[in-house]
Amino acid sequence: MNMPESMRRSIREALWRRLDDLDWPSLSDLDHSNYYEQWTRAADIGGKLGHFMDPRAVRVYIKDTLVKDYARERLLSSGSSVLSLLGIPPDSPVAREFIKPHGVLLVDGSLVTWGNSRDWKHLVMAAFERRRLRGGGDATALVIIETGKTADPEDRELVREAATRLGVNPLIWWD
Repeated sequence: MNMPESMRRSIREALWRRLDDLDWPSLSDLDHSNYYEQWTRAADIGGKLGHFMDPRAVRVYIKDTLVKDYARERLLSSGSSVLSLLGIPPDSPVAREFIKPHGVLLVDGSLVTWGNSRDWKHLVMAAFERRRLRGGGDATALVIIETGKTADPEDRELVREAATRLGVNPLIWWD
């Protein structure tokens, strides 16, 4: 796509402001779909993008590039807050960083994984696999950022049981 970088940045910033205002992670999939449709038709987003790509590709670009980058960036930037929540100094030396889902392996061997509650199954399995790959050892901290998917106590109990059975402990919800 041969879009000027200043225009790409302008579209991205405008969309990201809207995502912040909407508290995007807390919205349902149906709401997401409705907003994708609105933005595809909006002159300041889809209209501009349509000049540089096939109009049928605009919605996919918004969803798979602009919004996905937003979600990834917001989760990545929450890392220092997650560490603070666990009582770990945010400037602790990191041996390895993880994406999909986000996490860190600290030099001291501590392993922390975090992400949105809508992805709880993926988060629990990733924390388990990462712990297993490093040979077990100490507890693996998992922080689930509540986005409405596991707000019900029964849902949380299911997540807790799965995490406990896989040795992922502690498990903390960030509401």
